[in-house]
Amino acid sequence: MRATQLRPGMIIRHEGDLYSVHAVEHRTPGNKRAAMATKMRNLRSGSIIDYRFRAEDDIERAVFDEVEHEYLYADQEGYHFMNTESYEQLQLSAELLGESVYYLIPNTTVKLEFYEGKAIGVLLPDTVDLKVVDTEPTVQKATASAVMKPAKLETGLTIQVPPFVNAGDKVKVDTSEARYVQRV
Repeated sequence: MRATQLRPGMIIRHEGDLYSVHAVEHRTPGNKRAAMATKMRNLRSGSIIDYRFRAEDDIERAVFDEVEHEYLYADQEGYHFMNTESYEQLQLSAELLGESVYYLIPNTTVKLEFYEGKAIGVLLPDTVDLKVVDTEPTVQKATASAVMKPAKLETGLTIQVPPFVNAGDKVKVDTSEARYVQRV
């Protein structure tokens, strides 16, 4: 694929290693050639690099096997998943999962990505329903204006919610942007 098709979340092969793309910005400085400025994380070492691809560069997108798993629980050793077909259990580290851990609640079905037989990441659903455990109390006569307040969710994630959301409510959260969608 062309460099102009790069998007955050994609995993590409670059200089012999796999990289997860975190940020992409298309830049066209004056009368010079267009370039794609990226921020990428090396999946083997975990280091983050900034790299500039020319717009006409060809990039190899890594192809993965996606296997459906059910998230079971977390402990000191990591996050435990069970294959929904073979019932084999698999443990992944918090470093490997990254920000995805904030959307994992027990019995959630997710797809794990495997590359050459090794788990390298998780594909989350577009939205998840999470319970609000702590937020400021509702202000009487508060309208649904642009005023938002912070709310801590059951997984430890903190998002901005409208004033009418209270502790104990369930909210739908967009997993791509860590954003409040609606009250459930």
